[in-house]
Amino acid sequence: MPTASNGSVSLYYDRDGEGDPIVFVSAAGLGGWSWGWQHAALAGPAEVVVWDLRGTGRSDTPPGPYSLETLVDDLEAVLADCEIRKAHLVGCGLGGAIALRAARDSSRVETLTLFGTAASGDAYDLEPLFAPPTDREALRESLSAGLSADFLEAQSDVLEGIVDWRADGDADREGWAAQVAALEEFDAGDWLVEVTQPTRVIHGSEDQLVAPSAGQTLARGLPRGEYIELEGAGHLCFIERSRTVNDRLVGWLEPAADE
Repeated sequence: MPTASNGSVSLYYDRDGEGDPIVFVSAAGLGGWSWGWQHAALAGPAEVVVWDLRGTGRSDTPPGPYSLETLVDDLEAVLADCEIRKAHLVGCGLGGAIALRAARDSSRVETLTLFGTAASGDAYDLEPLFAPPTDREALRESLSAGLSADFLEAQSDVLEGIVDWRADGDADREGWAAQVAALEEFDAGDWLVEVTQPTRVIHGSEDQLVAPSAGQTLARGLPRGEYIELEGAGHLCFIERSRTVNDRLVGWLEPAADE
């Protein structure tokens, strides 16, 4: 099982494929399973790295609260362990905030793709998506906060698989709360102009956890930001519209690096 270390904390990651590295940073409390649709499609044309944030899945859960700086250092540890000099970062929610801060502080970031991400912590309302991994019914019900009603109705078979993955890989209450604490003081408003990498801000129009207007504000504040809205999709729009998202990732990453 590949792991990176940040001090005494062990961080599990999965690495597959060859080509330009794409590193995925998960939403608060969600295990690396959440990027499974992208992993399956992109590993091959790209080198894909998916990791569990501290407090989640197979990574260690030291006592919280965690700071955003600590989570960025964890990402740096994963990149260093994989010997990745430059990476395309893809994040959602808290993962998007981590990716943003890493883009400001690290020379390893080539481009950013941010789902359901805002520039300040007060724009996030992540509690509705949390459920204890031991409570399958709560895991199933809480998906209504992350996925659109249309998707929930049409993809009932997929939902059972998601519940299985959540039960196996999501954070418990302690880990989730420690992660979410990193957003309490998060405010990128004063330093967004320092994030000069090409950045796509992608939002589902039905996102209940981070309002689309917050994504629009984020994109406007970035020197090379672009806002894209996926009509009818929820916070986890990269699951709902995986084919569209994967096609755009493949089509965007190399051209963006040359801009």
